[in-house]
Amino acid sequence: MKSTVITFLCIAILFITSTITKAQVTAPNVKITGEVSTPLDIKLSDLQLYSQVQVKYKDKDGNYHNYSGVVLADILQKAGVPLGKELHGKNLAKFVVAEGSDGYQAVFALAELDKGFTDRLVIIAVTIDSKPLSPTEGPFRIIVQDEKKQARCVRMVRTIKVESAK
Repeated sequence: MKSTVITFLCIAILFITSTITKAQVTAPNVKITGEVSTPLDIKLSDLQLYSQVQVKYKDKDGNYHNYSGVVLADILQKAGVPLGKELHGKNLAKFVVAEGSDGYQAVFALAELDKGFTDRLVIIAVTIDSKPLSPTEGPFRIIVQDEKKQARCVRMVRTIKVESAK
């Protein structure tokens, strides 16, 4: 009987240890997929390769915070999404669906993200007031500069998919 209990405990410890190790090794990421020429799997360290920007944004309580991160259009351009001079004709029917790990989704027309169409910045933020985002917000969060409601500021972003309207 003792040997059975010891064997069970050893197996349980091995299982728990391997699960913890896998969780520690898996870095958080955002997958850029859909109608892109180069699908991307962005990790926190990858965002350091892009120009960093800051956006001042008001939370639901009316307090302003400084979010910093990368302009979403810059990442989409790296994935081969038509922006700039290429954003005309049928490409204007393309849109982005950002989804959080909780299943929450928001949609952006490509023109809303392109500097040729708007001065409003949409960023993938990784810090708030110079600190990493909390686990309930990040590690990646969409922030839409000057938007009155936070409805499209997707928390815990995991996928960004480019699609075309039919």
